[in-house]
Amino acid sequence: MTNRLCRLLLVAAVGCWGAMVGAVRGDEGAASETAGWSTVKPKEGPFVEVDSRFMVPYKVTMPGTEVTFEMIPIAGGVSKLGSPEGESGRSEDEGPQYEVELQPYWVGKCEVTWAEYKQFMGMYNIFKKFQTLGIRKVTEDKMGQAVTAPTPLYEPSFTFEYGEDPRQPAITMTQFAAKQYTKWLTGITGDQYRLPSEAEWEHAARAGSSAAYSFGDDVSELEQYAWFSGNADAGAKPVGTKKPNAWGLHDMHGNVAEWTVDQYTEDGYVGLAGKKHDRVSAIKWPTVAYPRVVRGGSWEFDAEKVRSASRLGSNDEEWKDEDPNIPLSPWWFTTDPARGVGFRLVRSAQPLSADEMKKFWEFDHEDIQLDVEIRLQEGRGALGIADKTLPEDVRKLNGQ
Repeated sequence: MTNRLCRLLLVAAVGCWGAMVGAVRGDEGAASETAGWSTVKPKEGPFVEVDSRFMVPYKVTMPGTEVTFEMIPIAGGVSKLGSPEGESGRSEDEGPQYEVELQPYWVGKCEVTWAEYKQFMGMYNIFKKFQTLGIRKVTEDKMGQAVTAPTPLYEPSFTFEYGEDPRQPAITMTQFAAKQYTKWLTGITGDQYRLPSEAEWEHAARAGSSAAYSFGDDVSELEQYAWFSGNADAGAKPVGTKKPNAWGLHDMHGNVAEWTVDQYTEDGYVGLAGKKHDRVSAIKWPTVAYPRVVRGGSWEFDAEKVRSASRLGSNDEEWKDEDPNIPLSPWWFTTDPARGVGFRLVRSAQPLSADEMKKFWEFDHEDIQLDVEIRLQEGRGALGIADKTLPEDVRKLNGQ
């Protein structure tokens, strides 16, 4: 019996639960306006001026922990994306080139690490305890702040075969899980985090360069900036150990490939070419469960596959080939190349509306939604409220 057929046979068991979970929405549209802003022009370091204020790099200590991450400001402007026909190693899905005008935003200095992601993974047991104790209930009026935490790994020895050092990038999570992480992080910090659009990702990766790589076209220089098949043994390496690009971002080439929100299509940017787009119109919002766009290439990719314009389409069927669960996990992959896939954070200078954030955080296809709803209804998932009181409630729960 196929996984798809099993899901369809279980629809009736979901009942009204599906309607409740489907109501999850991005009501946390307003974020704080303090982190990353300065009223004084910096004397050194990267900054972006916006309405007489200055976007600056900032470091976040995740509430209730000693874990930190850094964000780097990226100037907006018109950027040409995709690769020209003559670029060495080019694939047809990288063109035709198109222009997009982007507003300023911050990007994670490094990929999200295990130190960061494991804080989110820990929410599974925390949410279960809250449910048992009857506290922090997910009521109708709180659904806008609800997130699903990933279940424990089915096969940790696979995911962690090459290590789980806190500074290694987190890997094997689905795009949906990465999106829920950004919603959870938004809730506990008050600043609005999300995945990048494909255009935002490439703009940041290029760092102003129109060459194949952020540093130019000389592939002999790649090992200074990237972990890839030419210089890496098996497995992702600790983030930030190679040189950053001109805008201060590490590992945009190689180490692990990174999720974007866009749907992948083999014909590339045919629908975008010949017009100038903004951040919203350039996004290809998914209409299918997969493939989705993964960017940057990983440690196991050749040099040509870690170029700024190189694209990879996800494949849920193949990447979950060894998952014995019915339905297949909406939070984890079980099969390579998933160990080469992670993600990086983005935050807009101007907070987006609740309706916009729904697209960046929530279900975008009925198959994904159904898989989550069935897991939750069967008790194999965990739903909880992500807000600024969560870290303190976790501390109290742990008797600290």
